[in-house]
Amino acid sequence: MDRSRTHHRNARGLPGGLAVAVAAGLVLAGGMTGTAQAADVNVAKNAGFEAGLANWTCSAGSGATVSSPVHGGAAALRATPGGQDNARCAQTVAVKPNSTYTLSAWVQGGYAYLGASGTGTTDVSTWTPDSAGWKQLTTRFTTGASTTSVTVYTHGWYGQAAYYADDISVFGPDGGGGSDPDPVVPATPAGLTTGAVTSSSIALSWNGVSGASGYHVYRDGAKVQSVTGTSATVTGLAANTSYAFQVSAVNAAGESAKSAAVTGRTSGGTTDPNPAVPRHAVTGYWQNFNNGAAVQKLRDVQAQYDIIAVSFADSTATPGEIVFNLDPAVGYASVADFRADIAAKKAAGKSVIISVGGEKGNVTINSDASATAFANSAYALMREYGFSGVDIDLEHGINSTYLTKALRRLSAQAGPSMVLTMAPQTIDMQNTGTEYFKTALAVKDILTVVNTQFYNSGSMLGCDGKVYAQGSVDFLTALACIQLEGGLDASQVGLGVPASPRGAGSGYVDPSVVKSALDCLTRGTGCGSFKPAKTYPALRGAMTWSTNWDATAGNAWSNAVGPHVHNLP
Repeated sequence: MDRSRTHHRNARGLPGGLAVAVAAGLVLAGGMTGTAQAADVNVAKNAGFEAGLANWTCSAGSGATVSSPVHGGAAALRATPGGQDNARCAQTVAVKPNSTYTLSAWVQGGYAYLGASGTGTTDVSTWTPDSAGWKQLTTRFTTGASTTSVTVYTHGWYGQAAYYADDISVFGPDGGGGSDPDPVVPATPAGLTTGAVTSSSIALSWNGVSGASGYHVYRDGAKVQSVTGTSATVTGLAANTSYAFQVSAVNAAGESAKSAAVTGRTSGGTTDPNPAVPRHAVTGYWQNFNNGAAVQKLRDVQAQYDIIAVSFADSTATPGEIVFNLDPAVGYASVADFRADIAAKKAAGKSVIISVGGEKGNVTINSDASATAFANSAYALMREYGFSGVDIDLEHGINSTYLTKALRRLSAQAGPSMVLTMAPQTIDMQNTGTEYFKTALAVKDILTVVNTQFYNSGSMLGCDGKVYAQGSVDFLTALACIQLEGGLDASQVGLGVPASPRGAGSGYVDPSVVKSALDCLTRGTGCGSFKPAKTYPALRGAMTWSTNWDATAGNAWSNAVGPHVHNLP
């Protein structure tokens, strides 16, 4: 949330006619295979990006290696288009003249392209639109009579999201450059941890291992799954039951020893981790600063708000650690008066939580140490002030692996009554492969609601693949549909909108539009051109930035939207 006014960076929608233009120039060639000869090798070097960007050159500094998501091993390429740059990463490989090569790569994320140029015959390329999971692209090329090197490349598309690539192969006769060394048995995986839990499943994740082509998952000593990535969900489990899990790494040379065991327990079957929060709830952010909106004490926050997010916690020099500094500008005579207001709101059945992040808040959680520091400091604030939980409003990038660990550690300290909310930007919830969406799914069993900020974003894609203009019923419903169909329970989805035109840079909608969107999603009425395939009567409700801007406008937003939310089916 923007401490001055707004939340989001701007994001452009999909350019008109893009799909037609791309289809006219490229042909998808997935599924093509060739017959390998005895001497065929992968002539690409550092094909799995285990050595960083060695042997690869990425345009305009667009490429970097990441540890998650990966298809195999411990690293993958993440390349981000920007402006007029399409994030092209290339390598020149040694080839044999008059020879055929099979070119393949595993990709996910935004639009991804794979190709070869300088073949001496016909240059080739293939592509795929954005993909939430790993997808293999494959094509073939034949070298010319005097061709001894070929450039292979990946790239994304202008204005689209970052893409990931891993395990690139240029398979054919050795052109004199050789291939990467033969694999050795990989090391034992580390960092195994449990994630999202249901009454019949437990999600797992672990650190990638260099040189691994896959992983085996063991439950109580028996192998139950084999996967290529660094996560898995074990299903078919009994409710309210503990299980021990281990993983091992495998490749062509063999299997590693099993990891240290971790224990996970399935839930008892409830779909709502916070039954104390109303079935349909209104969330409002309270400003701990004066930016021109009405200055409020917590006692003045309109009674329609069920969850009040105190904005914001502050970071310290210790990575992951947060503190809260009550701003004198809000008019409290003492911290004790502030605590008394929190206690009064809680006595009235409200949840008062501490929000972490905002437009200026940059809390870094990217290691076990910082995850522990976050959990410990957040729990200390809950005890000191009486906060009911936390809100995650980080707008400068998150690491889903370590943020998940931090939230689970906090939940273990705070107990099952902890309220956990999130306020991602629209771009952060466009597909299940984003770090925010992965985090939400990984903590689904302790998550209260995700109130996506449906503003300051420009036109965006809905769940039907169509582009919708910001500020419309279709924008709210079609983008919420992504989360509703992407794995979150309807009780964990809320619509985040500004309380007044002054509360955001763009995207304000009249309360009547919010009410229509709520009716469309829960009742199937009031829809625009987009109508979801089914209704979601358990939809949690709506959120606004902020209670202060609402008060500035005479509480028009909460007076209109609040009763409507509370009267949803």
